[in-house]
Amino acid sequence: MSAPLRLSGVIPESIVDGPGMRYVVFVQGCPHHCPGCHNPQTHDFKGGYDGDIQAIVNQIKGDPLLSGVTFSGGEPFCQAGALCQLAEKVKALGKNIVVYSGYTLGQLKELGKKDPDILQLLRLADTLIDGPYVEAKRDLTLQYRGSSNQRIINLKEEDL
Repeated sequence: MSAPLRLSGVIPESIVDGPGMRYVVFVQGCPHHCPGCHNPQTHDFKGGYDGDIQAIVNQIKGDPLLSGVTFSGGEPFCQAGALCQLAEKVKALGKNIVVYSGYTLGQLKELGKKDPDILQLLRLADTLIDGPYVEAKRDLTLQYRGSSNQRIINLKEEDL
């Protein structure tokens, strides 16, 4: 049985949410509430709509221009179980996965001790862009990030 996936929305083709042409899944619900957040409409856990994982996979399959899929939000790791199901299907299509998180990698590893789906999502992903958005560190020159405290981490080089 699949875990429910609560969405704020999707963007079928994006060039700003990771390398190459990407399908972007914006999950609904975020505990961070970063001042100046780019997606404040994703914060309410009761907002958004129920997403259909297979319908998303079918859209991804139908677009040969896509190099990968990005999970953004909201906070993707609040829905790690459902995103693991989607990520497994995305990987089976040969696509790479980028995940944005307001948590740092260290915090996610700690949270993963209680929720194994968090560690599994990290293992399935290729790249993590971690850390909260900090308005005082805003930098529009950074690739794929909004503030200088956020890092782009190659998860294939991490011990997970």
